[in-house]
Amino acid sequence: MSQIFLFIFVVSTAAGTLVGGPIGDRYGRKLVIWISILGTAPFSMLLPHVSLPLTAVLSFCTGFMLSSAFPAILLYTQELLPTKLGMISGLFFGFAFGVGGIASAVLGNFADTYGIEAIYNVCAYMPLMGIVACLLPNLKNRELPK
Repeated sequence: MSQIFLFIFVVSTAAGTLVGGPIGDRYGRKLVIWISILGTAPFSMLLPHVSLPLTAVLSFCTGFMLSSAFPAILLYTQELLPTKLGMISGLFFGFAFGVGGIASAVLGNFADTYGIEAIYNVCAYMPLMGIVACLLPNLKNRELPK
């Protein structure tokens, strides 16, 4: 059963990534980042309080919304340093996987100490940290280096 739920989440992240790129091209990367990250919050905050079938639906919505920001974030960072595309891509992927690995170890330790339910409830609120997207600079009027 856990494989089915994992499959639902992984498919949702793949679909979100595919949809997020064209939407970011059309409406702007900063807007997609805002909507994707903060739009995940309602779904994730409901997750600890719903039944198992609704968990599958909310998991799909959460994965889709969150991963739709992936192409926008990558291109946004590349626009910040357009002459360092390889460095930005390498840092982005290395940092993302590194932080994911460290976070899973830290959350596992907290789950051993406080219980899985407590960590599940705390993690439900983590998408609200996306509010820091308000600090992103506006790139619309930025001049490209020659």
